[in-house]
Amino acid sequence: MSRTPSNTYRVLPGELVITANARRRLAHDDLLQALHRHARGDAGDFAGETSSPRPRVRLEGCRRVSAYRAQDGTRFLVITEADELTTVMLPEDF
Repeated sequence: MSRTPSNTYRVLPGELVITANARRRLAHDDLLQALHRHARGDAGDFAGETSSPRPRVRLEGCRRVSAYRAQDGTRFLVITEADELTTVMLPEDF
């Protein structure tokens, strides 16, 4: 069985877009940590929806969706489209 190194990125984020609401409400450190986790395949809050001990980014058609919580409890999404455009947004921005 082949093991993938833990530092291997599973999602290439490409161009990054952050909604104005997310930029205003999320701390820089929360954004960086979430983007790193998303790129490594960590689905964040979606992790409970799979039986895998190391959950992967949730696939929604041609996009990969991860959900995280900032240190202050604010929930936010990181979405990478098939064209490698990554958007960080709050659920109410959808």
